[in-house]
Amino acid sequence: MFDYLVPILLLTASNVFMTFAWYGHLKFTDRPLWIVILVSWGIAFFEYCLQVPGNRIGYRSYNPAQLKTIQEIITLIVFVVFSTLYLGTTIRWNHLVGFALIVVAAFFIFLD
Repeated sequence: MFDYLVPILLLTASNVFMTFAWYGHLKFTDRPLWIVILVSWGIAFFEYCLQVPGNRIGYRSYNPAQLKTIQEIITLIVFVVFSTLYLGTTIRWNHLVGFALIVVAAFFIFLD
């Protein structure tokens, strides 16, 4: 169970860091770009500290395509929460349909 669950938890935590690194600066468009880049790189360091072990542990139970698919689904979930709560954007029906189609695609990745 450890090898199945821990990678998902680590990849989720790493994705929260990466989402802030990639999109968190959008609330601070008045800051110089070079500062935003340095801060984003600093945040990304912590993302890698979680992502690399998550994938290493996950590789015991999942193949690379499954690991990548897990990461993409986590990315979508984290992004929806982040963009609505932090950035204050609205997720529209067409976004949800597109995300749902990606989830359907993920289903096929996990078929034997």
